[in-house]
Amino acid sequence: MFAIPGKSPITMTPAAIRQITRLMQKDGRAGLRIGVKKGGCAGMEYTMDYVDESDPNDEVVTQDGACVMIAPMAQMFLFGTEIDYETGLLESGFKFKNPNVSEACGCGESIKFDNMDSAGR
Repeated sequence: MFAIPGKSPITMTPAAIRQITRLMQKDGRAGLRIGVKKGGCAGMEYTMDYVDESDPNDEVVTQDGACVMIAPMAQMFLFGTEIDYETGLLESGFKFKNPNVSEACGCGESIKFDNMDSAGR
């Protein structure tokens, strides 16, 4: 919906591709749906859910076998985002490098977008 012809709305690092592919194969899922919802100390949070099939309004991104569906309400917020997967001593998880974020809280789980109020959330 918010795509530029010939340009993927999001990209995934090799680490994210490996993890998404692993999760898809482990549970026999079609992919992961990412989105945003109200919550957290900065106002919005990322969501990730397993899906068995894409919604007709999802933006589907496939990269090297990893499939991510972007929920319709999140597409404008996630355009240009790079998804990474980081493994550390205390925690491992997906990290979003999103150029649309204007603020993030210290925990890294909550984000704010400049155009949040005008988007009709």
